[in-house]
Amino acid sequence: MRSAGVLALLLAAAISGSQPAKPRIARMALAPLESSFDSALSKPGQQYPFDLLGNTRGVYLGGFGVVFTAEVNLIIAPRITPFRQFISKEDVARVHQQKTANLPVLKQAMRELMERTASTLDALPPGEQVVVAVTLFYYSWEQKDGLPSQILMQASKSALGKGGAAAVRVEEL
Repeated sequence: MRSAGVLALLLAAAISGSQPAKPRIARMALAPLESSFDSALSKPGQQYPFDLLGNTRGVYLGGFGVVFTAEVNLIIAPRITPFRQFISKEDVARVHQQKTANLPVLKQAMRELMERTASTLDALPPGEQVVVAVTLFYYSWEQKDGLPSQILMQASKSALGKGGAAAVRVEEL
């Protein structure tokens, strides 16, 4: 019985000693980066404006790095409503062409967010990662050929600091 009590005390000490340290990146440090990404995607005067489906969110994962997520429709697409009950084949083709044209604009904005993050978050250790994940929204009637459902970009802070655009891993799902 006594050994069980000692074992319980040792286990409690081990658990309390393994609590994660407070994050080195404060939540308030991520908010301006989130806003800047949202602003970059909603610039007035874009040929095909993006449709932001919620705000960008960033989180710091201790020992890994910073992760930003967003959900975006590549353009403000027509919708089926009681007043517009179908989408024509011409509209489907036009929407696909415009989304394809906007894909490089989105990727550039993602890279710029990564570079801004690496240059402004001094507390982020050089070996930790900067990740931007964007989920793309599509209506059921859309043609999705050649368009990803998600884009993920990842690089270490040190690689981004050296101007290493080539070090950015891009994955399109």
